[in-house]
Amino acid sequence: MIIEFDGEVWRWDARDDASWYFTSVPPELSADIREIPRPSRGFGSVRVRARVGGTEWATSIFPDSGTGSYVLPLKKAVRDAEGLAEGGPVTVRLEVLDG
Repeated sequence: MIIEFDGEVWRWDARDDASWYFTSVPPELSADIREIPRPSRGFGSVRVRARVGGTEWATSIFPDSGTGSYVLPLKKAVRDAEGLAEGGPVTVRLEVLDG
């Protein structure tokens, strides 16, 4: 399954010293991903190949218990390479590898 979406970059604020940044998969696309039969993985994670601009990497998306959506971590190397900033827009292509 391949999905594409536009999102916003946000910082995880559970801790003041956190430097983890994410974007949220829209709820309707998250529901589609949840319906894919796959083996159970830690924290409910789903393996994906992500692409933002010209940067592609293998990672996992994780369910956000507060919103019901999956979240995609945006590591510093990706944010720097693609000029992403907190609160800014991001266009994402995800290939779901589990399933």
